[in-house]
Amino acid sequence: MTSLDARFSVVGKRALVTGASKGIGFAICETLAAAGADVVAAGRDQTGLNSVRQKIEAHGRKCLTVTGELDKAEDCVRIANEALDAFGTIDIVVNNAAAALIDPLLELSVEHWDTTMNVNVRAPFLITRTLAPKMIDQSSGKIINISSQTGVVALADHAAYAASKAALNMLTQTMTVEWSKYNIQANAIGPTVIMTDMGQKVWSPKEMSEPMLAKIPLGRFGEPQEIADLALFLASGASDLITGQVICADGGYTAL
Repeated sequence: MTSLDARFSVVGKRALVTGASKGIGFAICETLAAAGADVVAAGRDQTGLNSVRQKIEAHGRKCLTVTGELDKAEDCVRIANEALDAFGTIDIVVNNAAAALIDPLLELSVEHWDTTMNVNVRAPFLITRTLAPKMIDQSSGKIINISSQTGVVALADHAAYAASKAALNMLTQTMTVEWSKYNIQANAIGPTVIMTDMGQKVWSPKEMSEPMLAKIPLGRFGEPQEIADLALFLASGASDLITGQVICADGGYTAL
């Protein structure tokens, strides 16, 4: 058995994180770098990517920033290939980017449905499928898909989002069924409301927060760092026996 530090380390690993320019993705990038990984940070906002690159490089790690639209299939494949071109292989992929277009079912447009499915399900499929052959060749890899508690328990006005996250959960389990024989672990994280900048704007008003908090046994929302710490665990050797799981970091919401 290796030492405690070694089991929770990602020193020398290479990671790709989508949705890296802000919020949970930003925190995951910085946390992986602090634990020793080089990072490809992918997102839409170059200014935000420049900020995360500074954080990564401050930890003495390499960083490549890549912009793209995950609603476009060709951008998904390009981002993955640019990561491979830069680092040779990717040991850890964190599919974090998501579209959250909130509509009641009767008002949900085909455009919003398609965008949500493209970003939340098709993009992780395309990116991971592009990276997986190198993981298979080296007989190791960590796939971490950022899902949602709403992929497990339905929430009003979230039909497209909830359906996409449920699909992502099953995609994660299928990756496990097909790729575990290559020592690749695939897991999903299902956060509750996380107080990113966007989370603060949406959930700070009492009329929004109080009904949701009443359903969370811990009585609070999450912070980006809490999801980043869980992602680090799943990226490290300490989690090698864990695969095919949807781990809800939700303060107990799904226990009710």
